[in-house]
Amino acid sequence: MIQAQGLAKYYGRITALRDIRLEIPCGQFVALLGRNGAGKTTLLRILAGLTRPSAGTVAIAGLAPQAARGSVGYLAHSTALYMDLTAWENLRFYARLAGLGRAGADLEREIERVGLAGRAHEPVRHFSRGMQQRLAIARAFLHDPGIWLLDEPFTGLDQEGAQFLKGCLAGAHAAGRTILMAVHDIALGYELAQRFIVIEKGTVALDVMKTSMSLEELAGCFQAVAQGR
Repeated sequence: MIQAQGLAKYYGRITALRDIRLEIPCGQFVALLGRNGAGKTTLLRILAGLTRPSAGTVAIAGLAPQAARGSVGYLAHSTALYMDLTAWENLRFYARLAGLGRAGADLEREIERVGLAGRAHEPVRHFSRGMQQRLAIARAFLHDPGIWLLDEPFTGLDQEGAQFLKGCLAGAHAAGRTILMAVHDIALGYELAQRFIVIEKGTVALDVMKTSMSLEELAGCFQAVAQGR
C-alpha cells in the first residue's frame, strides 16, 4: 500500500531524510518512533503529498502521493481547523474541498461520533485543545480513506479523549485500514501497533514486528539507537 525507495529530503545543507526504504502492506498498523527532529513529520508529509522529496520515489497504492490524496487521510500535529468557524462549518468546508456530497445531518452525526454532541454550532475557538483534536480527527478522515497517517494524534487529549482515539484506531485497523502513526510514547505505540519503525537522524534505524519483540526489548533498542549504539 505504501512504498518508498531511496527517499531523501534536504533543506539546504540540512538532511531531514536519507535513503528511506519502506514497504507497508495493506491493512498493517505501524508505529513510527523517533526523537524530536528525527524526520517523522517530514516522512508523513511526503507520504501525504504535502511535501515533495528531494530524491527517491514514493508510491501510495501504486500512485504518486499527489494523485493518491483521495485515498489518504492525514492528521497533522496541528489541528488545521478554522477557529472562527463552528464545528459543523469546518466539516462542511472540508467536505466541499474533498468533493463529498455529505448532507448536514451526516456532518452532525460525525460530530456526535467524536464525542461533541450538542457543540456542532459553536465556534471552534471556544473548544478546549482536546475537543479541537476530536474535531480534527473527524475532519481528517471524513472521506473514509484507506490509509491513515497520523502525527502525534494523542497530543492534548485527556484520558477520555485518548480512550476514544484508541477505539477509533482499533476500529479502523479491524476494518482493514492501513495506519502509519508517529508517536513519542513507546508503550502506547506498542499497545496499538503491530510493527515498529524507528527513525534516527533521517534514516530507518530499526524495523521490527510486534511478534518478535517485547515492549522492554523495544524500549531498550530505542534507547540504544538514540545513543548511537
